Amino acid sequence: MTEPREIDAEEAHQRLREDAYLGPIAAESGPVSLDPAENAFERLVVSILRQQVSVASAAATRERLFDAVAVTPAGIRGADDDLLREVGLSRQKTRYVNEIADAFHEHGWTRESFASMAEAEVRDTLTAITGVGPWTADMFLLFVLGRPDVFPVGDLGVREGLKTLVDHHGEDPEMTRGEMTAFAERWAPVRSYAALYLWQVEEERVGVVGE
Repeated sequence: MTEPREIDAEEAHQRLREDAYLGPIAAESGPVSLDPAENAFERLVVSILRQQVSVASAAATRERLFDAVAVTPAGIRGADDDLLREVGLSRQKTRYVNEIADAFHEHGWTRESFASMAEAEVRDTLTAITGVGPWTADMFLLFVLGRPDVFPVGDLGVREGLKTLVDHHGEDPEMTRGEMTAFAERWAPVRSYAALYLWQVEEERVGVVGE
């Protein structure tokens, strides 16, 4: 299978500037970039660390983990579970990163292993690993593979950003995830970039600047 057509930040920006909802945000902020990570394993581990915790907490654990061990399949598999717990991973997340390390070691996966896969295949491959759910798969599609048309409705910041945006337009912000996904179809084929702008909306609402 061939890789999806690349859409760059400028093209996405031009498309979203024309949208009634995101247009003002895109015009004010300018183009935004996905900046895909080169190391698929590291980025997947970081997503595990970010599951259901604050940005600050995840960042602190990330720093301690990367200082303590080599964040590679071999490095994680060779680390004692007690050490992983000491740097801040819960018992559950310790299991998850070990499961991911085992899968990457067994299959010899790299970023290039996933690059030519369709989105559904990437999701199915990753979510077969214990601890990798739909949100984590979305983060991989966005920030490892740089796929331009992913709408991570499982992300709280995206949902809250969308609610704020809709409320600003005088519409009912109470939407189900299915309704949000349907609403976001207006931003295809650049829904990943729309999500980046929605994160900006949410950051401004709560007074948070970046990660």
